[in-house]
Amino acid sequence: MPAPYAEPSDFEEFWIEIRAELDWTPARPEVEPIPMRETDFATLYGVRLTSVGPYRLFGYLSVPKSDDPDAQFPAIYWPPTYASVLQIIPQGTANEIRRRFVTFSCAGRGQRNADKPYAAMIPGLLTEGIDSPRGYIFRSIVADAVRGMEFLMSVKEALYDRVAIVGNDLAMMAAATRAGCADVIICAPALFADPLTAAARTDAYPLEEYNDYLRAHPDRRAAVAETLSYYDLRAFAPRTVASTLLMAGPEGSPTGPEALAPIAEAVDGDVEIHASQQSSYLDGLYQERWLHDSLYLLDDPILPEHWR
Repeated sequence: MPAPYAEPSDFEEFWIEIRAELDWTPARPEVEPIPMRETDFATLYGVRLTSVGPYRLFGYLSVPKSDDPDAQFPAIYWPPTYASVLQIIPQGTANEIRRRFVTFSCAGRGQRNADKPYAAMIPGLLTEGIDSPRGYIFRSIVADAVRGMEFLMSVKEALYDRVAIVGNDLAMMAAATRAGCADVIICAPALFADPLTAAARTDAYPLEEYNDYLRAHPDRRAAVAETLSYYDLRAFAPRTVASTLLMAGPEGSPTGPEALAPIAEAVDGDVEIHASQQSSYLDGLYQERWLHDSLYLLDDPILPEHWR
């Protein structure tokens, strides 16, 4: 069962600080075509952005080709993942999705192409600076996720009222921190859904990083718990107004539907939980159809060839 949760009294002020730091930090985007990754239906760009710190980020922007210079398209944003490598689109996604959507994937600090001067260690990133809410590395990584979303909203080809943000915990955290930038959220919690309770139920990474840290530093448990209270999805959920799909783990798992129920109950907008069928086909098909319906698209969903 999820542990009782009390939101820090200064939670709102904590994340207002991040929004203010982003407002004070010019993004200064640099956008360059990547001809090698161009297709007959989409152009790919490499994007450099400045986030808090200041720190220079990297992302991949794909824009559908059109004979209409004023054409606009629905958009998908993939915020930073918990991985060292940034992909143009997630592995297994149909490349032809770039025909219909403006897409932007963003590397947070430490990921490949955004790893200078800081290169993240995975495993290890999840507990870097975890003794302090403001010193925790994910304070800056959430800011990076928000900065990437802000950039996508500035792309003239992107329809401002057809924007989906798809990812792990950072999808909800970014959308809640800069409310109004996303119309649809698909969030597969993996890091911050009642994190210490979830970690106590598994020895699998990345949650095992919490266990590793506390075994090495048992005297720091209270400090870790305090830090994580500022990043717990149960606090971001009431600030989430977009239609939300929570991609849960299988029944009985640390991130299963019952573990995510308090998050779903707190979401301010429409919300649904999908329990994993432990099949990339079944879960992926459900997600693609939900996304398609939630964005009110008339064409059929674009599915990978091996699903057709």
